[in-house]
Amino acid sequence: MLYNFSHFNPIQTQIFHCLYHTDNNVLLGAPTGSGKTIVAEVAMFRVFNQYPNCKVVYIAPLKALVKERIKDWKVRLQEKLGKNVVELTGDVSPDIRAIRNSQVIVTTPEKWDGISRSWQTRNYVRDVALIVIDEIHLLGEDRGPVLEVIVSRTNFIESHTSRRLRIIGLSTALANAKDLANWLNIGEMGLYNFRPSVRPVPLEVHISGHPGRHYCPRMMSMNKPTFQAIRTHSPSAPALVFVSSRRQTRLTALDLIAYLAAEDNPKQWLHMKESEMEQILSNIKESNLKLTLAFGIGIHHAGLHEKDRTTVEELFINQKIQVLICTATLAWGVNFPAHLVVIKGTEYFDGKQKRYVDMPITDVLQMMGRAGRPQYDNEGVAVVLVHDQKKNFYKKFLYEPFPVESSLLEVLADHLNAEIVAGTVQTKQDILDYLTWTYFFRRLLKNPSYYKLESIEPQEINYYLSNLVQSSLYSLTNANCVEVEEDQRTIHCTWMGRIASYYYLSHKTMAHFNANLQSNLPFDNLLRILADSEEYATLPVRHNEDILNGELSKQCRLPVDSLTLDSSNVKAFLLLQAHLSRLQLPNTDYLTDTKSVLDQTIRITQAMIDASAENGWLTVCLTCQMLMQSIIQARWPTDSPLTTLPYLESQHLYLFTNMTRDTKKPCTVLNGLKVTCMRSYELLARYMRREFDENQIGEIHRAICDLPTLDLTFHIRGLWFESDCEQDKRVKQPQTREDWLPLHADQEYTIVVDIARRGGNANNVLCPRFPRNKNEGWFLTLGSTEYGELHALKRVPPKGTTHLTFYTPSIRGRIIYTLYIMSDSYMGLDQQYDFQFELMDPLPPETVEKVYDTANKVIIE
Repeated sequence: MLYNFSHFNPIQTQIFHCLYHTDNNVLLGAPTGSGKTIVAEVAMFRVFNQYPNCKVVYIAPLKALVKERIKDWKVRLQEKLGKNVVELTGDVSPDIRAIRNSQVIVTTPEKWDGISRSWQTRNYVRDVALIVIDEIHLLGEDRGPVLEVIVSRTNFIESHTSRRLRIIGLSTALANAKDLANWLNIGEMGLYNFRPSVRPVPLEVHISGHPGRHYCPRMMSMNKPTFQAIRTHSPSAPALVFVSSRRQTRLTALDLIAYLAAEDNPKQWLHMKESEMEQILSNIKESNLKLTLAFGIGIHHAGLHEKDRTTVEELFINQKIQVLICTATLAWGVNFPAHLVVIKGTEYFDGKQKRYVDMPITDVLQMMGRAGRPQYDNEGVAVVLVHDQKKNFYKKFLYEPFPVESSLLEVLADHLNAEIVAGTVQTKQDILDYLTWTYFFRRLLKNPSYYKLESIEPQEINYYLSNLVQSSLYSLTNANCVEVEEDQRTIHCTWMGRIASYYYLSHKTMAHFNANLQSNLPFDNLLRILADSEEYATLPVRHNEDILNGELSKQCRLPVDSLTLDSSNVKAFLLLQAHLSRLQLPNTDYLTDTKSVLDQTIRITQAMIDASAENGWLTVCLTCQMLMQSIIQARWPTDSPLTTLPYLESQHLYLFTNMTRDTKKPCTVLNGLKVTCMRSYELLARYMRREFDENQIGEIHRAICDLPTLDLTFHIRGLWFESDCEQDKRVKQPQTREDWLPLHADQEYTIVVDIARRGGNANNVLCPRFPRNKNEGWFLTLGSTEYGELHALKRVPPKGTTHLTFYTPSIRGRIIYTLYIMSDSYMGLDQQYDFQFELMDPLPPETVEKVYDTANKVIIE
């Protein structure tokens, strides 16, 4: 049985024919809790039956929603129907093979945008027959532009490839459903917009206003009404209380406990034996949670430990605890319906604007939608506590669906850059055509004043759009991402633009690299440049966190300006330093912030490496590679690489010095240590027992044995005057003083490198401090140290044959090129080899075919 019910509900019944018997695009607007997921599944079954070789992509706005879908579908679709389901998010990136073999891809908007950018070269993007976009009304929020670009690109791909690609949008009830439907190419049949009143469980809403100018006292004054609401409307049924911040979950819970203490039965919300609860509490890490759970109150937010969070979820779902206090993300994420929902305040602190702002009305509706459980209740209750000035506003909008506007304009330049790089648009006219595919264009004509357009006369619109294109191109040319030809019409992308699109970075970050990356910067400056990227400009700096940042900066190695402690980029800089020094962070928020900072580092550092390589800067390129190693291992480059092994700190290094002295082998470097201890656990243990127990030594030994060792052989491939075709000449390493390989000046040659790897699993780098799994890769960098010049750069997997192409200069005489082989994950395993070349006269012109392409001087994979 796929479903545990015998009949579809009225909404599903009305829409069934269109979903299962046609290929029309569909937009379904219906209140939360009307079974929209099943609607998506019906459309998926059609694909499985009619187009068995095609894929389905399901796009959900939050990682939490993706995880929930995966958990459900791994059982229902994969185990029961044999359809492979893969997750594709920032945390989980399966390899191409897994994606190719899957039938269902569950992903976030950003990830799918990044992948479908290169739809011409990726077959699996072209194999998609159905895209389901959940919560499509989020088009109007911060991340809306990404959804807009995905759909516009999908329509564009469809018009260019004549392949049918179906889009299904799921949303809450919409006011301007017609515009959305028009943009989704929905004709006669396919638009279903149900009023908010058709909820499967009717909802009773109470809105109460609370005075008070300041946020914190106003929140405190709402605690008593929250307690009373639970007592009145849901004395024994489950209740959810939504608050705006993690701090508020704690404060609200503690206040509710104070009110309970005055009651006859203070543990009335705990529905299990106290002895059972005590057993559960012994495994809880968070101290506040231990206290509140004992009273039947749970706390839930993103800063909780994974295990704690799952425990709270299970207790609430199984009705062992009655009240759950959580942050707004839970409303979108996990599906926990309750009988009563209390929304305690509708503002939150926006780190970007440094002030309290109103929650989007979509969020408030989503939270209210969690009230009323179809299987238990005949009605649900929502109590909304608001600032008294806003009471009438909420009264109006909570019952009338509201229009969704586009927010593409703020990020138009980045998305245009991606389309220019993909070759989708090549002239200014193409960009104007591309804009007409967007939802923004539909709304511009309907609600011009929202987008600051005076009138909708055709020439006015034309002038407005041309200005828009012009200003976006101006930002992109200033950032060196695109070039406009002399005819002022044709547009080309530059390597900077390619890097931005490939690594999904803002053009502002590219402008920042342009201004600040130089040929001889030390590690510390590169760390600052990384932290100053645009990607970190939205890192939240919460209330009073400037004080915490000040405290943290005193423990950090590199100073920051004390006047900028409330800046997002400065906070990112401090968190990166704290990560490298392995400092104790002040609270759990900083832990989750560090995770989100580290999630972005790989992309930005890779882009810094590519940008230095394009400029031909050898030293900076190598230092950026070291920066990447440092971040993954959470050590400074000045620390001994031995400290990246488990449990080892700098105070233990004397053990290895003793070992080196006794064995006469280089045990203070990782490679030497691996050779010495590989076959003899006892040798290592004899020294380590002074500081560690057997289990720890076992882990250290396993880590040493799993380190990768690369065995390399080199050939030079190219033309020599004695033969008329290409030859391979073996280069023995290390070369002696007398070994100079003759090459012709002004000629292209290739270094062919054969790599064999020994060691543990290459798909799982040992990096316990880095928040996600990392596959091992290596950088091959060819340069001349004499001139500090980089000639070629390539990223390679840890085995196989790879080619590095370079071009000899037009001088005669001896030159030395150095090849650096650097890990992208491990410290202290780098190798370097010198190649000694004797340059002779160029080959006579007739035998040379020009194969050197200046555009691809550096291979960016």
